[in-house]
Amino acid sequence: MYTPALQNLCIVMVETSHPGNIGSAARAMKTMGIKDLRLVTPRKPYSQETWALASGANDIVEQAKIVHSLPDALADCHYVIGASARSERTLRWTQMDARECGTTVAERLPNQKVALVFGRERTGLTNEELEHCNALVHIPMAFDFLSLNIAMSIQVLGYECAMAVREPPAPAEPEETLASSEAMEGFYTHLEQTLVDVRFLDPENPRLLMRRMRRLFGRANITTSEAGMLRGMLAAFAGRKFQHRSSSTT
Repeated sequence: MYTPALQNLCIVMVETSHPGNIGSAARAMKTMGIKDLRLVTPRKPYSQETWALASGANDIVEQAKIVHSLPDALADCHYVIGASARSERTLRWTQMDARECGTTVAERLPNQKVALVFGRERTGLTNEELEHCNALVHIPMAFDFLSLNIAMSIQVLGYECAMAVREPPAPAEPEETLASSEAMEGFYTHLEQTLVDVRFLDPENPRLLMRRMRRLFGRANITTSEAGMLRGMLAAFAGRKFQHRSSSTT
């Protein structure tokens, strides 16, 4: 049964190699009532295998949005969960299992656009792509058989989300809308330039500073007005710096 709240959930597949996986993913989505599929530079989005494996979910494949980059796919999203089997120890993301993912998605869907992002069949998501995620999800499996293809993963996570949505948590006080991924990317670009301008960040040797900044602000769940406030502060800092330089040259 289709649940209206699931219209705010989208599935993003990054650089899919095999067109059949797109068809299988569409079928998995349709069985769970998820309709929004986004494809980031697929090698071959359509083939006879795509339509054969879609098996009744052709409409999802036909309406899939094909984009050139992950930020383009996430531009209107407020919360992004990346599927990863790796243990990220250098910089820890919020991590959850499939059941926790379903609960988290259900809590956010009424007022937020949520994305589940899946990487390449063999290598998954790169560290750079993971930087666009607010959290990571993994699907616990038998330790001696760690093989789960993309369509299976979408089926499992889609099921958990659909079940959690059918049993929503107790109503909470309405909250302000979170800043979209596009708005946060604009903030990160602004922040990086400001840090370079004040010589806090060396562009020739950036190390992990901006990645740490992304993790810091990603955990904060920045709202639309807060993002505007932060960018206003950065603009004010830049103006003060400019005034200081001007006065020092007179």
